[in-house]
Amino acid sequence: MSVSTDFSVAIAGAGLSGLCLAQYLMRAGIDVHVYERDPGPFVRRQGYRIILNRYGLEALRESLPRPLYRLALTTGDEPGGHLRFTDSRLRDAFTINLKEEPQATRQVDRLTLRSILQSGLDGHIHYGKAAVAVDDGGPTGLRLRFSDGGAAPATVVVGADGVGSALRTQLMPDAEPTSTPMVGIYGRSPLRRDGESVIPDALRTSGVLAIADRPGRAFFFTSMRFGESPREAFARLAPGSYAPTGDDYVMWAMLLRQEELPIEVRGSLLALWKRAAVMSTDFHPLIRRLVDTAELDATVLNLFATGQRPHRWPVPRATMMGDAVHVMPPFGAHGGNTALRDAALLGRRLVEARANGTPVEEAIASYQAEMVPYAFHAVDTAAKLMRRLTGGAAAPHWVLTRVLPRLHRVTVPEA
Repeated sequence: MSVSTDFSVAIAGAGLSGLCLAQYLMRAGIDVHVYERDPGPFVRRQGYRIILNRYGLEALRESLPRPLYRLALTTGDEPGGHLRFTDSRLRDAFTINLKEEPQATRQVDRLTLRSILQSGLDGHIHYGKAAVAVDDGGPTGLRLRFSDGGAAPATVVVGADGVGSALRTQLMPDAEPTSTPMVGIYGRSPLRRDGESVIPDALRTSGVLAIADRPGRAFFFTSMRFGESPREAFARLAPGSYAPTGDDYVMWAMLLRQEELPIEVRGSLLALWKRAAVMSTDFHPLIRRLVDTAELDATVLNLFATGQRPHRWPVPRATMMGDAVHVMPPFGAHGGNTALRDAALLGRRLVEARANGTPVEEAIASYQAEMVPYAFHAVDTAAKLMRRLTGGAAAPHWVLTRVLPRLHRVTVPEA
């Protein structure tokens, strides 16, 4: 497909939403370039397992070439669809079913999905380019400026540079995210040891949130099993693209209050892992084994925050997507899906404007008017769930950790 250069889009940030939008626009023949602050595509771990709901799957189906969409499906797996709430000894309190409808969800590895989203974008992703501001470039365009003094002209600028967005103050001046009392130390551990799964069959298809006796502390874990080896699937469907290793694993997170994590610990992977090990001492032996066998370089700290609803968009030909707009606590699997939904919606509006001759300002305003309600419904839902499960209210916590578990048999023996 030929690419038109009289209409161009510059995207700040090569995360899920930025890459998904680039794929959408490339398929439509629009000149698009992505600028990423990292010096390379895989200089750091890019998250763990995510569950794609119908919005995330539809966004990928609409944005990706057919082989890449099949690649996302075949390397993923159907999630169990259950989230178990237990006490610290893994005794069931209750279970909720997360399935919306058959075939409407898929679990995928985030690093693998990011590799898929980068496929075919050679020459359109520029690393070591930290966006700092947007300037007026004249009657028909903007300039995206970088910390190295360079700039890129574009008809449209999109900020998809995450929760730490450097563009948000300019493009959404009234919408700085609010910190929450909670943080998460994330890790990953091998799923198999000596050829056997470390997760017992009773928990094979479940995510588990084990709530500690002390309010405000919990441990989450779930397993990521690849439907097909990424290396084999990439070789068949996207030859020449980078394929992650694809070993099955358990992702876990120790959730705790910010005051329990000293500032001096936060910049060290080893110190974070040690903190998770100390905090898991009173949990079930399975949980302690997961922390003990963790891959140290996969340790990640997440300071949970909630986005604030924007009311002003002062640069009409610029907008934002994903966590840069609507960061949310990781409760309910909303974050990644909402970011992908943003990308497909914005791509659709820009392509329609290009085809119909609609002013680009109108297309962007239409995207923003539709995005803000669904995105901040997700923010509110995730924040409420976090407060309900990790809050300090004595009565609900007592019911979750003392009353309900005594009504169920032991799910995982400690021996």
